[in-house]
Amino acid sequence: MDLSASMDDDLNTIKELGSTLSKEMSKLTSNFRLGFGSFVEKPVSPFIKTTAEEINNPCRSVPYECLPTFGYKHVLPLTNDAEKFNEIVKGQRISANIDTPEGGFDAIMQAAVCKEKIGWRNDSLHLLVFVSDADSHFGMDSKLAGIVIPNDGNCHLDHNNEYSMSTVLEYPTIGQLIDKLVQNNVLLIFAVTNEQVHTYENYAKLIPGATVGRLQKDSGNILQLIIAAYQELRSEVELEVLGDTEGLNLSFTAICNNGTLFPHQRKCSHVKVGDTASFNVTVSLSSCEKTRRHIVIKPVGLSDTLEMEIHPQCSCSCQAEAEKNSPKCNKGKGSLECGVCVCSPGYVGPHCECHESSLGTSSCKGSAEQSSCSGRGDCYCGQCVCHPSLYGKVYGTRCECDDFSCVRHRGLQCGGNGDCDCGECLCHSGWTGEYCNCTTDTSACIAEDGTLCSGRGECVCGSCACTHPGASGQTCEKCPLCGDPCSSRRSCVECHLASDDKSPGECSEKCKLVDATVSTAEDYSEDKSIPCSLQWENECITTFLLAMDEQGRTVIHSIEQKDCPQLPNIPMIMVGVTLAILLIGIVLLCIWKLLVSVQDRKEVAKFEAEKSKVKWQTETNPLYRGSTTTFKNVTYKNQEKQKGPMAADFY
Repeated sequence: MDLSASMDDDLNTIKELGSTLSKEMSKLTSNFRLGFGSFVEKPVSPFIKTTAEEINNPCRSVPYECLPTFGYKHVLPLTNDAEKFNEIVKGQRISANIDTPEGGFDAIMQAAVCKEKIGWRNDSLHLLVFVSDADSHFGMDSKLAGIVIPNDGNCHLDHNNEYSMSTVLEYPTIGQLIDKLVQNNVLLIFAVTNEQVHTYENYAKLIPGATVGRLQKDSGNILQLIIAAYQELRSEVELEVLGDTEGLNLSFTAICNNGTLFPHQRKCSHVKVGDTASFNVTVSLSSCEKTRRHIVIKPVGLSDTLEMEIHPQCSCSCQAEAEKNSPKCNKGKGSLECGVCVCSPGYVGPHCECHESSLGTSSCKGSAEQSSCSGRGDCYCGQCVCHPSLYGKVYGTRCECDDFSCVRHRGLQCGGNGDCDCGECLCHSGWTGEYCNCTTDTSACIAEDGTLCSGRGECVCGSCACTHPGASGQTCEKCPLCGDPCSSRRSCVECHLASDDKSPGECSEKCKLVDATVSTAEDYSEDKSIPCSLQWENECITTFLLAMDEQGRTVIHSIEQKDCPQLPNIPMIMVGVTLAILLIGIVLLCIWKLLVSVQDRKEVAKFEAEKSKVKWQTETNPLYRGSTTTFKNVTYKNQEKQKGPMAADFY
């Protein structure tokens, strides 16, 4: 029994177990004995605290007075005195350790191999009830404590019946437990709480004869579990084979209730008292060997055994009656001896049907570097004949495929949810992933509002992976940072920026009202934070990040104020306007002057052009006007004719 601190209420429950268990078991068997042992953990760091106070009382932080941590104690050898069992159990006290997994496999190993001290009888059914509410360390877990010597599988109980090599030897592996439990005919009953049932069911699938029972929180149903497991074990008969079985082909046929045949099965279930279960076993050799074999066939958990000595016989007297050139051997290509064809030179095969010329192995290889038939078959007449395997089926044109070499999840090939096809998992309907361990069912991801993961995440393998910062819960329904988380924290950020004018207590109250705290730490991840940007009345822009701490509280960090507009400089504006007006006036004057100059230049050019066109006469000046003027008197015309001409000059 696990006596760590979490099993305190369970210990109180089983203090009267001896009397009630003896009474119930007397209805099933007349010869019943029971004993008691307890375990906690290896008493070394990091599995326990190593200060002197914690070593003496590992429960002092509770506070509670408990025993120092121990590995395994054999408390009571097997006895038929139920009252003594009750008395011993009542005197037990709990202990404690740090980590959740316990040292239960150390206890199982010692309880199985210490036959004399435990008191196992050779002719009895050995049941080992393992009671715990936690997983168990195994194999190399002890390397965390610097323990590197492998478990030797021997009994190491000292004079106080305590496991003396707890701090020296590693935890046993699952394979070591299987060997010792089978060797000592011990049937294991795991009585564990609901959270650990799946884990121990996986262990039970590997350990012959092991069963798992669901234990209540206070172990109130421990009696019912033991009785049910005992009845189940008594109702099953399963054979196991020990010894040198390499190269042997063993075929079982179970003959169970009412003579029903179950080929290739070596277990009968639902066997009642008085029923008979029979098994037919066929043994064959794949090749003739001169060495003798010794194997043992026995029922799981029982001491009865069937020992077999196998002597291969490679020749028979019937060879003298051989039929030469038998028509049964490919029309006379060999002799029929003892019902088997012995082929003539140049021919091979069960019926001498294959000529040696067709025995090339090139067609049985994928490439020249590869072995023939992938090393898992024989090249027969240019075709691969795959060897049988104990693990499953080997197939393929070159024996390159099998149905047992796929990836495993929690010890199960393809997670128990798919079929192995040539090294790849073909998942059953409703499952996906490389290991077929990821369900496609999204019913567990549907939130109360009918959306998938509340619209804040993705449904991965049947559970929600929240992608929105701050979202949590089974369906991402919890999200204090959703909606508009930035504006709601405005008052807290504003108070923090104006903290010089306000007391720290005032800002703490304002931040508390909006369920937030301000942190100056720089260890928050930006990927898991929500960026915020707020603009104040003065048009300043403030940026900050919102994140969630380990307690689920909103934390404001990385507050920065930027892009604040500055007040206008009035004098500079006036000087600028004045200078601009002057500059514009000067520019306009320059433009006017330029236009006038251009116009004058055009007029001058026009004048010069006209002047060049005038043709001057040398004897006259068109600008000259004479100083005399001549007038004619019309009335004086006739007189002139009469008297003759008369000239008159006036000056």
